[in-house]
Amino acid sequence: MKALVAVKRVIDYNVKVRVKADNSGVDLSNTKMSINPFDEIAVEEAVRLKEAGVIDEIIVASIGPKESQEQIRAALALGADRGVLVQTDAKPYPLQVAKILKNVAEQESTDIILLGKQAIDDDNNQTGQMLAALMGIGQGTFASEVKVEGDKVNVTREVDGGLQTVALSLPAVITTDLRLNEPRYAKLPNIMKAKKKPLDEKTPADFGVEMTSKQEIVKVTPPAERKAGITVASVDELVDKLKNEAKVI
Repeated sequence: MKALVAVKRVIDYNVKVRVKADNSGVDLSNTKMSINPFDEIAVEEAVRLKEAGVIDEIIVASIGPKESQEQIRAALALGADRGVLVQTDAKPYPLQVAKILKNVAEQESTDIILLGKQAIDDDNNQTGQMLAALMGIGQGTFASEVKVEGDKVNVTREVDGGLQTVALSLPAVITTDLRLNEPRYAKLPNIMKAKKKPLDEKTPADFGVEMTSKQEIVKVTPPAERKAGITVASVDELVDKLKNEAKVI
């Protein structure tokens, strides 16, 4: 059984994001980049399934610039077997990513496709759903627990009312949530071994996908600074301000 895990190169979640002076986008110069945290959870889950004897091979795929090799190598150091980089300098949008992943998954004949529920840079939460629709297979989104039983997988997912468990026939797409697991740290010997693991390079054209977009980013601005709070003398004054100034009651 094979697993395909998609990872995205994003600004490390510990880094404070800076906006360019001309408001054309986010400043990436001298900025630490990492695997999207939700995708790292997907890698960890695939590795755990392999350690349990459920999965025989883990393939990691990323769509992005050449530097995305760093994130693929990081996933290989965590326990994945080989990588595929679909290199493009254009910004990949969810539908384009889904089309490319569909081709990779079909070429590799993967049984389980794991990816984060969303990326922390654009928060679209669309790729997994689009991928499942394009492939015509089942999907388990926002997974907090994954159990593979034969040719089926039970996915416990977080919904507004609590938890919901869905049974999917393989192949299936699973998008991971925060509470699914806690990713491990890569050990130095594994980091060294990851440098020798195979990594294939492709382009979107190899899969017949055009990277043109109908979307245009007009302006990027940082969030407004939060105003300082005030102290009120009584409950009546608090209610008055909430009602007449904040207008929330």
